[in-house]
Amino acid sequence: MNAPQTLTPDATVPNVEGATPVMAQYIQLKAQYPDALLLMRMGDFYEIFFEDAVIASAALSLALTKRGQFQGKDIPLAGVPAHAADAYIAKLIRLGHRVAVCDQLEDPAEAKKRGSKAIVKRGITRVVTPGTLTEDTLLEERGANRLVALSSRGGVLALAAVELSTGDVEVLEVAPEQLGVQLSALRPSESLVADRLIQDEAIYPLLKMYGGVIQPQPASLCDPTSGEARLLKLYGVSTLDGFGAFSPAEVSALGLLAAYIDLTQAGKIPTLKPPARVISNNYLAIDAATRNSLEIDRTQQGKREGSLISALDMTVTSGGCRLLLNRLARPLYNPADINARLDTIEWLLPRRTLRETLRHLMRSLSDQARALSRLSLGRGSARDLCVITQALTISEALASQLNDARHQEHDDLAGDPPAIPQEIDGIISALVPSLPLSQLRDKLARAVVEEPPLKLSDGGFIRPGFNADLDEARALRDDSRQIILALEQRLAAETGIAIRIKFNNVLGYFIELSAKLAEQLQAQDTERQFIHRQSLANQVRFVTTELIELDGRIQRAAQQGQALELDIFEQLREEVRLAAAEIQGGHDAICALDVAVANACWAEDWDAVRPVVDDSLRLEISRGRHPVVAAALKSQGKPFTPNDVDLDASGAHAARLSLVTGPNMAGKSTYLRQNALLIIMAQAGLFVPAKSMHLGVVDKLFSRVGAGDDLAQGRSTFMMEMVETAAILTQASERSFIILDEIGRGTATYDGLAIAWASAENLHEVIKARTLFATHYHELSRLEERMKHLNNLSLTAHEHNGELIFLHEARKGSADRSYGVQVARLAGMPPAVVSRARDILTRLEEENQTQLKLDDLPLFSASRTPEPASFAPSKVETMLRSVNPDDLSPKEALELIYNLHKLL
Repeated sequence: MNAPQTLTPDATVPNVEGATPVMAQYIQLKAQYPDALLLMRMGDFYEIFFEDAVIASAALSLALTKRGQFQGKDIPLAGVPAHAADAYIAKLIRLGHRVAVCDQLEDPAEAKKRGSKAIVKRGITRVVTPGTLTEDTLLEERGANRLVALSSRGGVLALAAVELSTGDVEVLEVAPEQLGVQLSALRPSESLVADRLIQDEAIYPLLKMYGGVIQPQPASLCDPTSGEARLLKLYGVSTLDGFGAFSPAEVSALGLLAAYIDLTQAGKIPTLKPPARVISNNYLAIDAATRNSLEIDRTQQGKREGSLISALDMTVTSGGCRLLLNRLARPLYNPADINARLDTIEWLLPRRTLRETLRHLMRSLSDQARALSRLSLGRGSARDLCVITQALTISEALASQLNDARHQEHDDLAGDPPAIPQEIDGIISALVPSLPLSQLRDKLARAVVEEPPLKLSDGGFIRPGFNADLDEARALRDDSRQIILALEQRLAAETGIAIRIKFNNVLGYFIELSAKLAEQLQAQDTERQFIHRQSLANQVRFVTTELIELDGRIQRAAQQGQALELDIFEQLREEVRLAAAEIQGGHDAICALDVAVANACWAEDWDAVRPVVDDSLRLEISRGRHPVVAAALKSQGKPFTPNDVDLDASGAHAARLSLVTGPNMAGKSTYLRQNALLIIMAQAGLFVPAKSMHLGVVDKLFSRVGAGDDLAQGRSTFMMEMVETAAILTQASERSFIILDEIGRGTATYDGLAIAWASAENLHEVIKARTLFATHYHELSRLEERMKHLNNLSLTAHEHNGELIFLHEARKGSADRSYGVQVARLAGMPPAVVSRARDILTRLEEENQTQLKLDDLPLFSASRTPEPASFAPSKVETMLRSVNPDDLSPKEALELIYNLHKLL
């Protein structure tokens, strides 16, 4: 097994003999992170050298040049403009590279003060990896970007996850067989994995499939004691007791996250929420194959369009969308928690005016969670402060609207009004800022201009009047510019020449004249007042002593003003960081409100209803609709045919297993997936597209609908089908919901029928889960006569004047035909082939080739021990067993080979 490379700092001192000072600096910095591409800031560019330059030039389509030599060889060079670096870094990350960013830690002018040969101090300010992105330019706006860590202690496996861009942290113990469930729900971009787990043949394939970029971690980082110390430092606390009780394995996994954050963020401490301990039994388990089959957050082609989230998402904030996605990825299991979410949507549904007002307010919000993360990591800007200010202002407005609605309801209703939903009450409390936070909001509003520049170095982001020292520095700078104008006018009057004073970063302020006027000026400048600085093709540049002094004053004033602005920014940033917990709480409340309001709006648009969710074993849906297919048909102006389902695992009120038959294209797969998706929506706490729905909570959801080859693992379509079916039959419980489509279709008819038959019996008699079982084996429909809690459903089609009409309606009873030949004709098969197929089908039906009788086989018995297969030895085997190879001469051995060959 080839394990991925690890990303760890290297303490080895490299050999820099013969290198220039700058190259020596680069080589030493590169040695710290040998597995990352190093981008070193050199003025207005990030430059890349040596082998990194070759890799980057190929990946980014950059020109590859050279700069000097080292140890007798040319040094390859590539570079990217600093202002566009994020775009180039994003591309490198998408291509699987890690990037170490080296910035200038001082102004070049400071380096010059140490001597002409001094070089600018530089250092690694961050290491950019797939799971540690924070910049909006590098992140998907409405998607999550998680880093996970996997560790084990004492035989217990633990998984921790952090979203650095928002501060969310969670940890849970996970059974090895459930690792795929959790990884597919989290969809990490990067996984930190204890070295020895990389070697685990049961775990590594799951990581490779669902873990993103894998980073092996040494055993020294997996120790819970050192992990706890790193967590205490990360959170700035003296004990973890306030966060809850964590197992050694969980502390180890969290400690891996803390170590990696420290490594990649160059010691900067992000603002993270306390780790939330997740209990996996509190959520509906959806394995990776089922998640892929149902296309919850992306289609099987990897696209968002056409997935469940694309059909449901009416959120107006990025954080709200991420929360909706998380709720769909991890639906709840506890009916009380589910109903609390449904209470909120039900309360909002009739209040259209309130919903419109709330959406209008939330629509103007930027992503405050990511802004807060950038500020805490020292990568924020004045614009991020504006995002926080705006969010705090709108939070209070949202709370005011919700409070007004609550009070209005109390005034309008006689007696005691219905209690406001618990979630709404909590949202209001979180949105109303404390007095210190209100004061901080007001301070930020007074301090920062409404539209600050993108970069802090551009200056001008602090309002006039906020800081007296800054106002004074700005006045000096602006007054000096007026003095420049006055000087320009005075010199023009004294010389009789149209003097123009200009500025650039190299010369500072200077006088620029045409060559002809320069000659005239020099001819009359008997006192040598004008000092020649530069000659160009058509212009000559001069300075004066007075202009040099004035230039210095202006530069010092500008530098002083910029330094003051940066100091003020740092003070405000620190105040925001200290208030991060309350700000994060308000952000979470906005996200929850956005999801609830969005689903209420969606429910109104789609005539969706509140599902009844309880502890029963029922699944009863009246006139349910597939949310994605219905939306697609609606966009085409076509109707969707709703369908019912009625199942009861106990068998008291309905069948526990429905056998679904019908022709291809009749909608069997859509019907199966539709009911699974409505369960996910209901347990996520969302209204569902149906006339009514009664759901007894499901613990595990399984889908075996459609399969393809897994060539990388050497698995055929049939093998994949069998693997997925085996997982269902070994993991499902009475509380599970299962959809199965065409079990056994990938092998010979009798083999496939036997497997489908045995699977149906096991599901009905042993597991007893609520199941929809679609099949083309019409022989199975007779199981209804023998199994008390099984019924037949069919998706119907009619033939009219030779045309096949699909009704897409689920009815009781089994289908009498599959209409395969008619579907082949619709698919464009040549008429001659279709005609020949009809003839063969007629002959086969007349001869009744399939003689298998249902009554010939006993009902499935779980306790029956399977008999071992018995095979008679072949003639080749008999001959080989009759000889002793050690007794054969070369000639006899050759004769034996010829005799064996004759038997083949």
